[in-house]
Amino acid sequence: MRSSPLDGRTVVVTGAARGLGAALAREIARRGARVALLGHEQALLEAVAASLPGPALAVEADVTDPDALAAAARTVRSRLGPPSAVVANAGVAEGGPFLTSPPDAWSRVVDVNLTGSAHTARAFLPDLLDTAGYFLQIASLASIGAAPLMSAYCASKAGAEAFAHSLRAEVAHRGVGVGIGYLNWTDTDMIRDADRHAVLRELRVRMPAPARRVYPVETVAARLVRGLERRRTAVYAPAWLRLTQPVRAALPPWCCACRAARCLDWRPHSPSSTRDRSAPAAWPTAARVTRTEPARGRGEGRAPRHCSRRVATAVPLRALGRPGGRCPVSGAKPPGASPRGGVSGGPGQERRARRVP
Repeated sequence: MRSSPLDGRTVVVTGAARGLGAALAREIARRGARVALLGHEQALLEAVAASLPGPALAVEADVTDPDALAAAARTVRSRLGPPSAVVANAGVAEGGPFLTSPPDAWSRVVDVNLTGSAHTARAFLPDLLDTAGYFLQIASLASIGAAPLMSAYCASKAGAEAFAHSLRAEVAHRGVGVGIGYLNWTDTDMIRDADRHAVLRELRVRMPAPARRVYPVETVAARLVRGLERRRTAVYAPAWLRLTQPVRAALPPWCCACRAARCLDWRPHSPSSTRDRSAPAAWPTAARVTRTEPARGRGEGRAPRHCSRRVATAVPLRALGRPGGRCPVSGAKPPGASPRGGVSGGPGQERRARRVP
């Protein structure tokens, strides 16, 4: 293998006990670096460290605990030397409807994925300033386009991306580089657990062909480490993810999101509810329409012309000429829908309905 810029340097990887973190540690060690593995599971960390070809150190630390990270930074500095690169890889995921998700589980995802990355940077940034090093924040396609039923994960990864952009601007003049790794579905325990949930699996399989593919963890790790060697500001694994940046406001495709959300009727129901959850949601039969009409005086005649009042009226939806044809989520047509997808009566009927006092 050709000589690597990482040869002889110390690199820290968080979340290194399994999955992508362990694959990153192996790929970095193959390039001659000394690897410090941080994570929760000490036994797994030591097993990964023992399998690496070069010097390695396993340190048990919780990324949500600033004191534990500060102690880990001192240990790494004394045993392997000051780090030249840090990979903030630790992350967790929870899927499900936001309304029914436990608040503590939702907060845990944000604490690990976002706050934990900030704590990691705070603990190791003094060393990176001394070595003019590089900080790689592992983000996700969820940083670019949010998806339903993954609100905590999407919010935390979007926040981690914004944090990395801000940190880069703060430390660039000190010679420290900050990069962001954008990943798609990767073959890790996290993704395999997500595929056990019908809704999250439906979300993935409804995506366009390139986006629903699950990529081998070794392939993703190799691409991230190549970006680490070059101190890239952005690393995309797979490479086509860079094409989503110009159109990120349109992601995910609305049809994919609605189909995935429709797979689970996540609206709350009482225990005694007998409605068939597989049936499409019922359309409302009337809409509240407001109109302005002159106000009458108390005595004789009308009030002055500038006086008016707002009147609310319930108007049947079939009289409003509702455009769009189908409900974007359930796919059902509104009552009175014509075969063309509009509503019987047309816009003329809408105008007549609005004129009815």
